[in-house]
Amino acid sequence: MPRLSAPRWYLEGAATFMETWMSGGIGRAQGAYDEMVFRSMVRDDAYFYSDLGIVSEGVTVDFQAGVNAYLYGTRFISYLAYEYSPQHVIDWLKRGEDSERYYARQFEKVFGKKLETVWNDWIDFEHRFQEANLAAVREYPLTPVAPLSKEPLGSISRSYIDEERQELIGAFRYPGVVAHVGVLSLKDGKLRRVVDIKGPMTYRVTSSAWDPASRTFFYTADNLSYRDVMAVNIDTGKEQMLLKDARIGDLVFNAADKSLWGLRHLNGYVSLVRIPYPYKEWNLVHQWPYGEVAYELDLSADGEYLSASLGEIDGAQHLKVFRTADLLEGNSEAFRSFNFSPAVPEGFVFSPDGRYLYGSSFYTGVSNIFRYEIENGEIEALSNAETGFFRPQPLDDGRILVFEYTGQGFVPGLIKAEPLEDVSSITFLGNEIAKKHPVVRDWNVAGSLADFDDQALVTHRGKYRPYRELELQNSFPVLEGYRSTEALGWRFQFSDPAQFHKFNATASYSVNGDLPNSENLHVELEYQALNWHAKYRHNGADFYDLFGPTKRSRKGDAWILGYDKAIIYDKPRQLDFSGSLAYYTGLNVLPANQNVSTAAIEHILALDVGLEYTNTRSSVGAVEHEKGIQWGLSVGATDSDLGRVYKPQADFDFGFALPWKHASLWFYNSGGISDGDINNPLSGYYFGGFGNNYVDDGVVKRFRQYSSLPGFEIDEIRASDWVKSVAEFNLPPWRFREVGTPGFFLSHIRPTLFYSALIADPGDTLERTVTALGAQLDLKFTIVHRLPMTLSVGYAAGFDEGRRRGDEWMLSLKIL
Repeated sequence: MPRLSAPRWYLEGAATFMETWMSGGIGRAQGAYDEMVFRSMVRDDAYFYSDLGIVSEGVTVDFQAGVNAYLYGTRFISYLAYEYSPQHVIDWLKRGEDSERYYARQFEKVFGKKLETVWNDWIDFEHRFQEANLAAVREYPLTPVAPLSKEPLGSISRSYIDEERQELIGAFRYPGVVAHVGVLSLKDGKLRRVVDIKGPMTYRVTSSAWDPASRTFFYTADNLSYRDVMAVNIDTGKEQMLLKDARIGDLVFNAADKSLWGLRHLNGYVSLVRIPYPYKEWNLVHQWPYGEVAYELDLSADGEYLSASLGEIDGAQHLKVFRTADLLEGNSEAFRSFNFSPAVPEGFVFSPDGRYLYGSSFYTGVSNIFRYEIENGEIEALSNAETGFFRPQPLDDGRILVFEYTGQGFVPGLIKAEPLEDVSSITFLGNEIAKKHPVVRDWNVAGSLADFDDQALVTHRGKYRPYRELELQNSFPVLEGYRSTEALGWRFQFSDPAQFHKFNATASYSVNGDLPNSENLHVELEYQALNWHAKYRHNGADFYDLFGPTKRSRKGDAWILGYDKAIIYDKPRQLDFSGSLAYYTGLNVLPANQNVSTAAIEHILALDVGLEYTNTRSSVGAVEHEKGIQWGLSVGATDSDLGRVYKPQADFDFGFALPWKHASLWFYNSGGISDGDINNPLSGYYFGGFGNNYVDDGVVKRFRQYSSLPGFEIDEIRASDWVKSVAEFNLPPWRFREVGTPGFFLSHIRPTLFYSALIADPGDTLERTVTALGAQLDLKFTIVHRLPMTLSVGYAAGFDEGRRRGDEWMLSLKIL
């Protein structure tokens, strides 16, 4: 795919379309889920994004988030193949000698129309196509469903009804609220949060199990990594980690002996495991052969039977029933099995009396509820859904809890368990493509892959040493700034193929101004390994110094050796260690403070070590973190001509998500002390200014940093000892759907209010309190389809002991 300057839907849609037909028609281009999504949108009269709206808003705010790029891209390209031809699609995608460079221009060349026009044609076609499917579904009576929620709840885990308390217990993930375990009142529809979930899944949120006797909800956290098994009391909210990094999911609870059962994934193998009470360890029950994937477990109420769906290596999908006693004795033969191929049996669970299994499947093209009778192996359809029913949970009174799919997520509801004689089927766009253009059937390469010799691709065997594999990757001219002058130069970048090690060399020369000859040449050499990095700078220059007021360029020479290591890497929880040893000579200002003269200092040896911890969360559709904590501890030591100085510092930040979706309140707190001579400039901490340049590559909200104090000049405020707090109120972002073009668009504006307070030298005769009150607007836009940019506008007024000292405007363009 040579066109990288293209929207994500183009890249994902093209890949998915091609892989579907190169796999013999197995894939999303002929998938029932995609049909359901667009059928639901037509039924609900939901908004269809334009080719601009899908990139500016659609891939960020929807409960499916980035999945929309796959959905829209695959569907649009499938429409093109159906309406025009698969060859038209190939001609558009490929980058031949006579093709246009830009994807939209090539589209117009191949199809004879503008992309925006054909996109609208597709939306019109989709409405007609799905109205026909809805009409087909309605040929038989639709299953009435009694909704339990007033609005869709995004993604929902397997849930459980407490009929006595009239509550639905489950896990929820929807825009504006961090994914959490919650309790939905069936009386008034209110949702009570119990505990947040770390690392939720997109659709299933978490793997859950329920012990009604102890009111314990079992669930999995860290689902996108090694998976922890957790437990929380629904009433008290007390949370407990049972097994860390267990890799166990598909949890079910055995009321007979209080054990948990689940499926463990490791090295491509799926294993059935049992976790006996009190859940301190797991025991292996059975491991399936490589290529067989078990999923969707359940246990009968008496614990005698276990059900599982099983996918075979050839794509066959079976629903199987086992005796738990046989499994514990090493017998893994199922005594009942039903082949759902080519559909998938999803969420099958036992009825309270153990006679049936209830589940969902796209057996007819629409996800309906089916009942499998264990004794005789008969299967019956229990619903005729317009969009799709999922995750059935049979109740004692004969009703079934189901989740109905809508364009905004799933809605829990109740249906009656009444067998149906007939249910409707639908038409698949992918099948229509194959009927109208049978050439796609010839694209299947799945069979030929077995004869492919992958060993022929191996060019070398042995230990990989990155530093021996360094090669020149590119070189290019550079423009840099140095002390109010412009410097022209060249940059060379070397790396190994895996980019474990990198070496960069830059040299430039100031071409204007009246600098001494000794300062015209600027050199920077940097070597980066996985954890270590070393840098040398001579009269260091920087591109962003061209766009002040913050200056990074420094006169003199610097030798820097650094080390960075993640001590804890358990996203979103992370603890990083950093350390650096630096030697400076010939400076005229401090290494970190552009407006503080080094005076009589000729040599500086600096050692800095620190720890930084972060554990923050955000909800679907968020533009940055919305709740959590961050802290840091650091110590700096310098030795110079004026003596030795030690400067420890501590930071602690915390924030809360507010009831207003995507609004948050944060507090950034810092403090530091210094033991050096007040006449030594290295003994001071310096504060002042927003810190943003007109064009910048640093963090956008620079006012959060301890050294920032808008309304004062950079480095204007000096303190030996200090404490500082910043209160920040983030309002919900104002989103834009149709501003710009697909390659250059505005996505949102984020307004923020802040108040900073610094107490300098508390308890000293020099004690003073300075504050700043301000606001900042961040306009987020994207260029060349995927390069994020932020234009920030800020204003703040500074106060010294309550008296206004001045104000400051800030305008900054953040690059990437």
